[in-house]
Amino acid sequence: MAQFDYSKVKDPTFFKENVLAAHSSHIAYGNKGELFDGKSSLRASLDGIWKFSYAVNYASSVKGFEKAEYDCTSWNDIRVPAHIQMEGYDSPQYSNTQYPWDGREDVEPGEIPERFNPVASYVKYFEIPERMKGKEIRIAFAGVESGMALWLNGSYVGYSEDSFTPSDFNLTPYIKDGENKLAVQVFKWTSSSWCEDQDFFRFSGIYRSVYLYAVPVVHVEDIRIKTLFDGEDFSRSALEITTKVSGSGKVRFTLKDGQESIFTKQVDAEKEIRFTEVVEKPRLWSAEEPNLYQLEIEATDASGEVVEYMEQAVGFRKFEMKDNRMLLNGKRIVFKGVNRHEFSSVSGRHVTYEELEKDIITMKQNNINAIRTCHYPDDVDIYDLCDRYGLYMIAECNMESHGTWDAYLRGIKDMSYVVPDDKPDWEAMMLDRINSCYQRDKNHAAIVLWSCGNESYGGQTIYKMSELFRQLDDTRLVHYEGVFHDRRYNDTSDMESRMYPKVYEIEEYLNTPGAKPFICCEYSHAMGNSCGAIHKYTDLADKENSGYQGGFIWDYIDQSIYKKDRYGKWFLAYGGDFGDRPTDYNFSGNGIAYGGERNASPKMQEVKFVYQNLAVTVNEKNFEVWNKNLFVNADTFDCMAYLQRDGVVIAKQVLAVSVEPDSKKTYPIPFEIPEYEGEYAVTISFMLKEDKPWAKAGHEVAFGQAVVKKVVKPIKYMAKEKPYTLIRGVYNTCVRGAEFEVLFSSLNGGLVSYRYAGKELIEEIPKPNFWRAPVDNDYGNDMPQHYAQWKIASMYLTHKGAGIRREGVECPQYENPTVREEKDYAVITYTYKMPTIPATECQVEYRVYGDGRIKTTLSYDPVKELKDMPEFGMIFKFNADYDNVEWYGNGPEETYEDRKEGAKLGIYKNHVMDNMAGYLVPQECGNKTDVRYGKITDRKGRGILFTGDSMSFSALPYTPHEIENAKHAYELPEVHYTVVRVSKQQMGIGGDDSWGAPVHPEYHIDADRRLEFTFTFKGI
Repeated sequence: MAQFDYSKVKDPTFFKENVLAAHSSHIAYGNKGELFDGKSSLRASLDGIWKFSYAVNYASSVKGFEKAEYDCTSWNDIRVPAHIQMEGYDSPQYSNTQYPWDGREDVEPGEIPERFNPVASYVKYFEIPERMKGKEIRIAFAGVESGMALWLNGSYVGYSEDSFTPSDFNLTPYIKDGENKLAVQVFKWTSSSWCEDQDFFRFSGIYRSVYLYAVPVVHVEDIRIKTLFDGEDFSRSALEITTKVSGSGKVRFTLKDGQESIFTKQVDAEKEIRFTEVVEKPRLWSAEEPNLYQLEIEATDASGEVVEYMEQAVGFRKFEMKDNRMLLNGKRIVFKGVNRHEFSSVSGRHVTYEELEKDIITMKQNNINAIRTCHYPDDVDIYDLCDRYGLYMIAECNMESHGTWDAYLRGIKDMSYVVPDDKPDWEAMMLDRINSCYQRDKNHAAIVLWSCGNESYGGQTIYKMSELFRQLDDTRLVHYEGVFHDRRYNDTSDMESRMYPKVYEIEEYLNTPGAKPFICCEYSHAMGNSCGAIHKYTDLADKENSGYQGGFIWDYIDQSIYKKDRYGKWFLAYGGDFGDRPTDYNFSGNGIAYGGERNASPKMQEVKFVYQNLAVTVNEKNFEVWNKNLFVNADTFDCMAYLQRDGVVIAKQVLAVSVEPDSKKTYPIPFEIPEYEGEYAVTISFMLKEDKPWAKAGHEVAFGQAVVKKVVKPIKYMAKEKPYTLIRGVYNTCVRGAEFEVLFSSLNGGLVSYRYAGKELIEEIPKPNFWRAPVDNDYGNDMPQHYAQWKIASMYLTHKGAGIRREGVECPQYENPTVREEKDYAVITYTYKMPTIPATECQVEYRVYGDGRIKTTLSYDPVKELKDMPEFGMIFKFNADYDNVEWYGNGPEETYEDRKEGAKLGIYKNHVMDNMAGYLVPQECGNKTDVRYGKITDRKGRGILFTGDSMSFSALPYTPHEIENAKHAYELPEVHYTVVRVSKQQMGIGGDDSWGAPVHPEYHIDADRRLEFTFTFKGI
């Protein structure tokens, strides 16, 4: 009898032993009634509590524990499915490119760590249910990281390494009556780990479900369906059905559309059954209309009794390359996609069905139409959900060896270090993974592309992997990005795929002879506060018949894990927070959805807009609707027009809009714009007409908006300004009106007091501000280093001796500011000297009116030696009691110069703390662009109002410097203030990538000429 040999675990040619053939992921029931109950008499779950022993390496693991006589009942308990690192053993470790053992142990491909390589020994005692006795019994492990050896009642059953596809074993020869002892040993790192170097947390253990299943006398082992269309009009399709069957009897196939039977066919059970039935006028499947049929399969024994029943969803659709474009059902497809790691902040890569479904619903609500399963097969449920809800999929094989070829490109290692490359030892393992990936998921209509894996360079092995996909499946195309780095086998990928190219690079490629269609398998690196200028990519895809056919944002959800801080409060932790070294820290936080509760982050607002399938362009007289949908008319949705005056809706109108797919049509604005003074904006909104599985009727799917008119009435007579009193003290200048009093200090260098209605509002002197807390992208392109002088200028500017001279001699500090008294206002001007190199100055002019308004102007004359600054504005501190925020500007989410297309102009309210986005590392957040007014008030509605012409405005509980100093939210100080920043502009946040790509030039502050910014504030 075969024995397990641990020495083989490091051998890449030894990756499975006694594993049953991979097959489709259908669920077999004893009869149709069991399907409705959701419980199969042919299955028995082994999920639950198992006995467990942990060891740091194989040498220290318990020997002989698998033997039948070895009593493990006193061992610790552990839950299955779960990662051991989420159950109190070992620690989660996040690393991106570098292998998790790098620097700890010196190992090469073909070797594995020995000093620290955790071994998890599991034992499950069970009895075979009565309903399953007398049948062949098999066991299925849906996912185990990363290698597992299996014993039953002391006998070695087999071994498997692929972490992300099922491993089935036949237990029948080893089963006994009564209690059985199942023993599993799981090794964290095996030979396969060299090809599982994905950018993710490193876990191990039995993290997906385990179950027994019985094989009836007639058993459908495998199902394969194909929809093969006749002609170009998609009016008829052949449904090709192939099954592998064991036993003697009959198999009956029935295709149903709802309750309607399309056909029924009964055949004799044979090892392979293959037949074709023609379906006339099938309802086609697409992400827009995910029409699914059900194929019912019944296996009957010799007496005619049903012994097995299953259902397989069928989506009629055709995906092809034609005239050098990827087409779905004859139409050029554009992927509006995201990469999606399988991840939960609660349980790692064991994700509950509820979490999966929430992801899909959130994606559909935000116009995402495609998923790339990065970089391994996900749990089978996600594929079913994509079929049902309507999302296209790139189904990726479990392969990534980034750390090997990165070391080669850096000149640290030679090509002998790169795997799989052309190395024969790795070929069988990789081809087996292709087969496992294909066999499990081949029947899902959602899958339109197979992917060989991720970031593993190139070579013959990966080319053979792509060829195996093509051999197995002639109805889909094959994707692989790595050929961009290694063109030896360029035909590995049917399309050109790259990561994080600039738009001009895509255009350059598409203009080359013989260019393939292009997708970005990863783009718009959404780390922290990001996704700036994403519209440039979607604009390129929108060009007529463009060879650029979309991309997949990196990525969908932050990889973060709940952890308690030293005070017992939960926070979302990232790499390094578990004592894990080496680590890549917060580089796991790239989601457009937060970890934790999986809610959309502020970045999602922009994604939803640039991905919408109905583009609306509004002008003063009419609006144009571009229906980018491929298969549905715009009249599928309700359309509503809104007219706003100064942010308030004053009229609305239901519209009848009908635009054929992939067409444009223009309609008149349905409003007469009044001549009353104000700013008028028109919004055209499209909403669901009826409930969908992913949203209720009324959910907005698309909108367009524009300011169509501003009416400014000429002033017929000048209202008399309220009087004021100017008091010149020795060190202070006071301006007083009937309801306010403001004090300017020459000693302290600024506005030190603003009392309105008898209450002091100012906590600190307002100062010019040129800094924001850096975002992750800023660190990636060294913005803090390049712009550091502006941080210093913001922190250490001074009024002392700044720019005021008398008869060529610098004045003492108390003669700054200058004071000028006018009829309707007093003017107090400070000059601030800034410790930049070369030294620079800026001026702040306060124009104080008798009603308490203070018109403030910040000015700066650029110096050619200095770069533009991150922000140009003023910063105020108020008491934290002023925690209610209202603004008329872009919203409802935060916006930036390069991320505001998805915002609507309107009046919005929230609380100061609401503006602290939940990015893993605290960073710049909460900004509002194109703000006409912003105000902060206390519970009584009292506070301060800021007005200006298209300002940037933010109200946060912390200064930029406090935010910058914190690496976790719990490191932020207790809240004492409301910090308001009003600015002419803040530079964009970028997002092409997070390791060097700068903010696009047009989203910088133009510092080539004098900068001036004027706004007004007043107590309320």
